[in-house]
Amino acid sequence: MHMTDKLDALLSQMRDLEDEMVRELQKKEREFFYEVHGYKVHFTKDARSQHRKLMKRIHLYICDSTFLIWLTAPLMWICLLPIIALDLLATLFQTVCFPIYRIPKVIRSEYVLIDRQHLAYLNAIEKLNCVYCSYANGVFSYLVELAGRTEQYWCPIKHALRVKTLHSRYKYFFSYGDAEQYRKKIEIVRRDFDDLRENQPRNESTDTCES
Repeated sequence: MHMTDKLDALLSQMRDLEDEMVRELQKKEREFFYEVHGYKVHFTKDARSQHRKLMKRIHLYICDSTFLIWLTAPLMWICLLPIIALDLLATLFQTVCFPIYRIPKVIRSEYVLIDRQHLAYLNAIEKLNCVYCSYANGVFSYLVELAGRTEQYWCPIKHALRVKTLHSRYKYFFSYGDAEQYRKKIEIVRRDFDDLRENQPRNESTDTCES
């Protein structure tokens, strides 16, 4: 098998494994007594009641945290400012530039998912932390996808060195050092987003969860 074909096959297997992981996670719905309908999560009445019993009171939560954790908390929250700036700038970038490059826009709501704050077994501080983590990691995932699509347009070439993680567009890139194919097909590859256009965009409404 050609090296490029083998790499494509491995990337395809990785995608299949990711899909399988999602299916396994969905099985947890039955185990923990909730159902997902669209963007809403519904727990059973008994599950909600049990969750409230397991909520840790804020004064106990504070007492169990070390002084160093509270001392470093402001540094963590300061990081929220550049994350918000990146979020806004990235959205502005794709709004202005993607139509010019003819790149399908990244649906932000598919990456920035905020729903953990509705869990009844979390206290107010834990809920706030969960909102932050969901937002920050969602924004980073959103940026990776946006950057991957941009990279496909401007420089769709695989790396010679080992890449720790691969974004979703990497499999469409040219092999490192394949000068002939790069010059011959660069204009085709940089506009090849047919797989994204075939997928119908999902509703952009805000994610909600009922616990």
